[in-house]
Amino acid sequence: MQVVILCGGMGTRLREETESRPKPMVEIGGRPILWHIMKTFSHYGYNDFVLCLGYKGDQIKNYFLNYEKLSSDVRVHLGSGDVEIFNGHDEQDWKVTLVDTGLHTMTGARLKKVEKYIDSDTFMLTYGDGVIDLDINKLLEFHQAQDKIGLVTGVSPPSRYGELGITGERVVSFREKPLAPESFINGGYFVFNKKFFQYLSADESCVLEREPLERLTEDGQLSVYTHNGFWQCMDTFRDYTFLNELWDQGDATWQVWDHR
Repeated sequence: MQVVILCGGMGTRLREETESRPKPMVEIGGRPILWHIMKTFSHYGYNDFVLCLGYKGDQIKNYFLNYEKLSSDVRVHLGSGDVEIFNGHDEQDWKVTLVDTGLHTMTGARLKKVEKYIDSDTFMLTYGDGVIDLDINKLLEFHQAQDKIGLVTGVSPPSRYGELGITGERVVSFREKPLAPESFINGGYFVFNKKFFQYLSADESCVLEREPLERLTEDGQLSVYTHNGFWQCMDTFRDYTFLNELWDQGDATWQVWDHR
C-alpha cells in the first residue's frame, strides 16, 4: 500500500524557516519533519511513498537522491571519485516516487496529478507538516470495516490559549491550553479507495478540503477515525519551537521507531 504525502505548499506562516527551504524539510532534532512522518509509516510496514512536490521541490529531490551518502559514513577517493559507504541506514526498504505537481497547484490537484503512480486499490494520504502517535494499522482496519471510499483522522488539538472557569467575578478553574471537548478537526491522515480520484480535478484550483471532500461527505462515503493521542502540525515558528523542544526533552511521543 502506498503513502502519498503533500509536500508542495509554500509554508508562508513559517517564513522564518521556509524562505530558504520547503516546509517538509524544516527539521525536528536535525531531521526533516518529512522524515519523521515517513518513519512513522515505515514503522508499521509502509515503505512505498509518493511525494507531491512544488515549492523548492528540488531540495526534497536532492535529499533523497543523496540519501545514501548523507545518512552514512563515507570514504571518498579523490583521484578516482569512488565513494565507499559504511554504517548504512534503516531506510533500505524505502521506495520514494518524487513528482513535480506544480508551484501553485492546490492540494486536490496535486493528488490528482499523481494518480498514475498509484498502484494499489487503497492508499494513504497525509500532509508533509504534521506528526502524530497514531497506530496506522488500526487506522487501516477501521477504514476496511467502514467500507467507505474515504476516511479522515479527527484530532483534538490543545487550545492555543488558557481557559478560565468563572463564577461571578471569581476564577474557579484555570487550565493552560486544554483540549476542546468533543471538538475535532482534520488531522490530515487519510485513507482512500482509488475511486476517490473521480472526485478530483487536475485543474490547479482544485482544493482537496473543499469540493472533493464535501462531495464525498454528501455521498455518505467519508468516515472518521477519532484519535485522542498526540498530534501537532508545524504551521508557525511557535510550532517549530514546540516540536523541537519535545524532541530535545525526550517527549516526542510520535517517535515510535528505534533511535539510531
